[in-house]
Amino acid sequence: MSKILIAGIVSCVAMLLNVPMGYWRSIAKRYSVQWFLAIKLAVPLIFLLRMKAGLGYWYIPELVLFAAAGQVIGGKFVSI
Repeated sequence: MSKILIAGIVSCVAMLLNVPMGYWRSIAKRYSVQWFLAIKLAVPLIFLLRMKAGLGYWYIPELVLFAAAGQVIGGKFVSI
């Protein structure tokens, strides 16, 4: 598999992991322990995915953007 395809798959998984976390974050009280966990809990999983896939430091900004997009998408489910 090419690195671009692997990076795309890992990025999509990072976004999908953060959708439920974004929902949880949006219903938790701001700056509470639950709020911080909802933001930070997926980070080690994304790190492990990146390392297992053999992706270097150059892919971190992409993964951060996709994770943030997942948080935003998950937060929008509250208003639906």
